[in-house]
Amino acid sequence: MQPSERDEIRDLLKRTAVALKQGDVPFALCGGYAAWVRGAPEPDHDADFLVPAAESERAAKVLAEAGLEISDPPEDWLTKVVSGDSFVDVLWRTCGHPVETDLIDRAEILPVLSVHMPVLRATDIVTTKLMALDEHYCDFSRMLPVARALREQVDWAEVSRAVAGNDFAVVFLELLDRLDVVPKAAAA
Repeated sequence: MQPSERDEIRDLLKRTAVALKQGDVPFALCGGYAAWVRGAPEPDHDADFLVPAAESERAAKVLAEAGLEISDPPEDWLTKVVSGDSFVDVLWRTCGHPVETDLIDRAEILPVLSVHMPVLRATDIVTTKLMALDEHYCDFSRMLPVARALREQVDWAEVSRAVAGNDFAVVFLELLDRLDVVPKAAAA
């Protein structure tokens, strides 16, 4: 990613967060940028926010009223905030399930690029990333640096319980054990 593209995404991330804060929409930074705030490598693509499913329409309205360009993609579980070639996804479903307020309520207020905003807990970041793994998307190379960077912040037993029904996630946890990233005892 070119520096100007990264700057554009960072600016859009901040503008989106400020608009959601000012509009009193519950939200949390999630995905790659949430992991980055907690010590993982900076992502080379978009930024992501979660809003409760019940707040999705209001979130889109608040963002549009803040002067942000909104795009409704064909997927029925997100809104895109667009600026140039960059975009921020505002999701109200993750891993096929509606976003509930408890996930957002567990987020911690952290400074992100000089804007204080709710950021998912490391355990929730890893869990949501692992639950997204399936036969169509199973890129462990993107997950490994995140797991390494966040390993001491994650409740691995909670992650293990949460992803037990996803064979791809379970295999990734086994890989973490075999690589001595997270001992099996910590993930049990």
